[in-house]
Amino acid sequence: MTVVTMKSLLESGVHFGHQVKRWDPRMKKYIFAERNGIHIIDLQKTIQSSKEAYNAVRKVIAAQKTVLFVGTKKQAQQAIQKEAERCGMFYVNNRWLGGMLTNFSTIKKSLLRLKKLEKMEIDGTFENLTKKEIAALGKERAKLQKNLGGIKEMKELPGILFVVDTRKEAIAVAEARRMHIPIVAVVDTNCNPEGIDYPIPGNDDAIRAISLFTQIIANAVVDEDNEAGLRIVEGGGEDEEGIDVITDISIREEDEEIDIEHYQIKDNDAAPPASEEEDFSVDVDKVYEESN
Repeated sequence: MTVVTMKSLLESGVHFGHQVKRWDPRMKKYIFAERNGIHIIDLQKTIQSSKEAYNAVRKVIAAQKTVLFVGTKKQAQQAIQKEAERCGMFYVNNRWLGGMLTNFSTIKKSLLRLKKLEKMEIDGTFENLTKKEIAALGKERAKLQKNLGGIKEMKELPGILFVVDTRKEAIAVAEARRMHIPIVAVVDTNCNPEGIDYPIPGNDDAIRAISLFTQIIANAVVDEDNEAGLRIVEGGGEDEEGIDVITDISIREEDEEIDIEHYQIKDNDAAPPASEEEDFSVDVDKVYEESN
C-alpha cells in the first residue's frame, strides 16, 4: 500500500531539517546525513512512519472516534483548516487554549455560548438590543469563533491528535499525554520524538511539507469512511488488499524508484530560495525547497 511516494517527499522539501547546531540528539535515528551544516532526514523512515500513522488514524475512525488536527503556526493554519474540513474532522489552527482537553467540560460551556450567540444573530434577538450591546456580543462571538470554531461540534474528547510542530504545541501534547490520547506528530530535527505515539520525521516549517503530511492524515479518514460505507453496501464483505493511497501532491503514475542510500544532495540544494507561495518571513535557521 502506497501512502506517500519518495518523489512527493523530495519535491515538498520534507528531507530538510534544521541547522546541525539546533538539533535534538534524540532525533539521531531519523537523520540520514549532514550537508552544508543542515541535517538531512532519512525519508525511508519518513515513509514507514507515515504508513504507521495512516493505519493508526484509520483504526481510530473505524472505532467511531474522531481526529483533532492541531497546528497554530502561520505556515500550518490554512492546511490544517482545509484538510480537517475536507475529511469532516475537528481542528485548532489559531490558538491552543489551556485545558482544551484536560478541562473539556469548561470548554463545552464556551462552545454552548458560541452557539447561543450565533442563534441570537439569526432569530432576531439582536433587533431588540442597542448598537453598543450588539457590538459587544459581536466581538465576543468573533473571538470565540476564532479560537473554537474548529471544534464547535466536538461533543467528546478526540480519539487521536495530529500535531504540526511539537515544540510550539507543547501544551497540546502534554494534555493529550495526560488524557492518554494517542498522538501523531510531525517531528523536525529540533524536536523530541519521545512521548509521541506515531512520530513522522520531516520538515515542519515549509508550507508544502505541512500540506503533504496533513493530506496523508485526512486521506486516512476519508479512505476509512469510504471503505466503511462500501462494507455496509456490500453487506460486510472482506477488506480489499493493496489499495494505493495517493495524496494530491503525489504523481499518480508509477514513479521511478529513488535509492535514498545513493541519493546525492547538490550543493545548491542546501539553501534553496523560499517558495513564492510562502509569504511569511523566512527563518534563517531553516531551509525550504523550491520545486522545479
